[in-house]
Amino acid sequence: MASRILCSSRIRRVQLKHCIASYHDYIRCATPGGVVRVPLSSPKVIGVAVSRGERASQEDFHAFATLSLEPDELRLTVQRHLHIDWDPESVGEPFAKQALFVGIYDGHGGSTVSQFLRQELHGLFESANKTQIPDMYAWIKELGGYFKRFNGGLLKPWVPPSFDREVMDLHARATLAFFEVDRHLETEPAAKVCGSTASVAILHSLDAPSTPFFASQKLALTVAHVGDTRIFLCATDHGRVFQMTENHRAEARGESIRLRRMMGTGLITDSFGDARWMGVLQNTRSLGDLKWKRFGVTPEPEMRTKLLDGSAWAFMVMVSDGISSVVSDEEVVDLVRGASTPKRAADSILSFAEEMGSDDNLTAMVIPLAGWGKVTGPDRTKSLREYRQRQMIGAERQKRM
Repeated sequence: MASRILCSSRIRRVQLKHCIASYHDYIRCATPGGVVRVPLSSPKVIGVAVSRGERASQEDFHAFATLSLEPDELRLTVQRHLHIDWDPESVGEPFAKQALFVGIYDGHGGSTVSQFLRQELHGLFESANKTQIPDMYAWIKELGGYFKRFNGGLLKPWVPPSFDREVMDLHARATLAFFEVDRHLETEPAAKVCGSTASVAILHSLDAPSTPFFASQKLALTVAHVGDTRIFLCATDHGRVFQMTENHRAEARGESIRLRRMMGTGLITDSFGDARWMGVLQNTRSLGDLKWKRFGVTPEPEMRTKLLDGSAWAFMVMVSDGISSVVSDEEVVDLVRGASTPKRAADSILSFAEEMGSDDNLTAMVIPLAGWGKVTGPDRTKSLREYRQRQMIGAERQKRM
């Protein structure tokens, strides 16, 4: 598939080192009859529900694709972060390179950046190469301000004058891809004042022989995250919630320490108690928002890798803040657990968020894992949801008055 960049004429054309993209919209599965291709868009494979809500425009976007990544990088990632020695040769081609990419993007100030992410981030992620890092680091330093003291972060081993011959792991690859987004958007005027949060999940089966993510007994999950979109897991054991992301707000402990150390002060709280960095931005990590990069708004993602064992995990959920602002993680899990398909689960989440009065763009994505349909224990939020629904009766009519 030729790598063709679909973006506005003002955004410079993305020059990928590899002109041929290997990503595709299906996942390969081995069966007794041979290798079959399962479409990711099937409602039984990935469930997606999207609504503009009451906003005038849609700024939420998402994407999913199966990537072709270097097996040595996948192996290094699980060695370094999970202490597992996975052997790519045990699964062979084409499964050794296969990894699922799922991204959710919540734009603010316009849809320029979030649309670019939908179209291009998976391609940038797949094509990222450590030989790009010296030029990337030079560009980052030119941003000035906060980045004058930036040492490269996870990209440091490949920053001149030292150049590590070791391959990147997925953490370094994601960091490079996120910075590449801002670099490619630098000539787009709209990207100076609008931006997007982003949460990306990479699912890589460690089974031998290989199995798809929805059936894997040993699955590596790597998350790259900036902003306030959310990713969390549901365990089959009583529907316990395991959060894979935290909101990047200036008042959050980790972000507060980072910004205070590098920038001093910049957090402004209005009379309603709403805190914004530099008086403008809710999120202190984002893609785009180029006007604010020198003030510490970094595209550098927070990274996390977790091993998912067998049927201990039922599903993964990804939501934008149009949902998380009105529905708790526990309520989301209980809405999903009884659904027959991931698509119906995503629809249930979105419908309940709308009923709870969300007026933002809404996106819900449900990715089934090996424990799908096996959640034990009671629906602990059922009474609370029913009470909230009763409280909302007539609220819509009052809003219009």
